[in-house]
Amino acid sequence: MLLKRLNPKIWKYVVVALAGSLIATFVLQHEDTSASENISRDYPAVAAEGILRAALEYNSISLHLDGDTLSGFDYELIEAFARDHGLRVDITPEMSFEKRLEGLAAGKYDLIANGILATSELKDSLLLTTPIALTKEVLVQRKPTGENDSLFIRTHLSLAKRTLHVVKGSPSILRIQNLGDEIADTIYIKEVEKYGPEQLIAMVAHGDIDYAVCDEQIARAAADSMPQIDISTDISFTQFYSWAVSKKSPALLDSLDTWLEDFKQGREYQKIYRKYYK
Repeated sequence: MLLKRLNPKIWKYVVVALAGSLIATFVLQHEDTSASENISRDYPAVAAEGILRAALEYNSISLHLDGDTLSGFDYELIEAFARDHGLRVDITPEMSFEKRLEGLAAGKYDLIANGILATSELKDSLLLTTPIALTKEVLVQRKPTGENDSLFIRTHLSLAKRTLHVVKGSPSILRIQNLGDEIADTIYIKEVEKYGPEQLIAMVAHGDIDYAVCDEQIARAAADSMPQIDISTDISFTQFYSWAVSKKSPALLDSLDTWLEDFKQGREYQKIYRKYYK
């Protein structure tokens, strides 16, 4: 197991992240979990109850604790949407991308309110909102120890036969597979179920794994406290990301899209955007 091989130096990052996730889960989970009957709802049902159930990944961009205050780009946006529609948001932090998708399909969540790339696979199974922001996937590796450091990746061709660690079920898997086709060689993918992107970055930083792929903004935030990592190699082109609702929730999608198109033109959105996307 990866957990058993963790460098002792990494524990502070893992413990802090897991503790933060547990705290957020305790604070934000439903007061009445029986409210969810595992049936996908559309906007009229959400409005009638007055509660929007949303799943977010706990990380430095989407949702996190800043002292005793909840923060995050997606968190602030979904709170603004709820405010403008007279709703209360019931947020569940969920580290697993697959579990967020499963929860949406089962009706546990009305909305996945953090970055989902508009891949063809996801478009077939979800309704995606108008784009929220721009992002891209980057390779996280340690900075070279010298000009001849054989571990350091400088070009996509050098990814051949390397193993890249990703969060289980991440949309970046499809991009890595396509990249393997582009370089006409095999790029090995190791899906990690127990950890989020920030934990994978910390594992790279402290030598427990060599490479990870994650969102550029999360990597940039992590690099502030882990200067030994390099995030200069892009894995994907810059892409829009969206939120997602069930295909059974077209009215909710329409409400989100209408609001986003208007809200993104205003000062409040620009203030929130600049706060998290430097």
